[in-house]
Amino acid sequence: MQILEATATKANLMDRFGLTRRLVDLLHEGEAIVGGIGNANFDLFGAGDRPENFYMLGSMGMAVPIGLGVALAQPERQVIVLEGDGSLLMNLGCLSTIGMVAPPNLTVVVWDNGAYQMTGGQPTPTAASTDLVQVAQAAGIASSNWAQDEHHFERLVQQALWSKGPSFIGAGVLPTASQSHPEFDPVILKDRFMRGIGAKPRH
Repeated sequence: MQILEATATKANLMDRFGLTRRLVDLLHEGEAIVGGIGNANFDLFGAGDRPENFYMLGSMGMAVPIGLGVALAQPERQVIVLEGDGSLLMNLGCLSTIGMVAPPNLTVVVWDNGAYQMTGGQPTPTAASTDLVQVAQAAGIASSNWAQDEHHFERLVQQALWSKGPSFIGAGVLPTASQSHPEFDPVILKDRFMRGIGAKPRH
């Protein structure tokens, strides 16, 4: 697959749910997805609920570390994390750990709307001074890019799935609320996910 040139600036804002659906449509090999709290996992549920999806509940900043753990435990499985900018900022050190251990099967996608949307829309540092793609590159994740539009986003995801990672994809998104509002039971979610990725017997 052709390796795309690095893109280091946030482009026009896109629709988060539309991008999530494009990503889910590319998955056919039992890839695991960890959705961060709030709209990231609401959209993931709406775009395509599946046993290999894990929906992070309540713990801000923990989606990326969980995804890293899954990627290290199951190196033959592609693992994708969908996280918001505010949540990632709560735990930026995880990017340094990813850069150091360099799991080739891990992709982190960050939906950057420049706001703590679930708590009232307060601006995050990404709205003013922090570039998360540059942070990821400095942490040692060489394949770190901003998606410039929807088609470029798809190509970046395809490249991440077919090339050795880790990979980091930043997408500037509109601050819209998700239209999916699932009722999640954390115990059921954990059990279903573990069975979905083969960590527990399916029956």
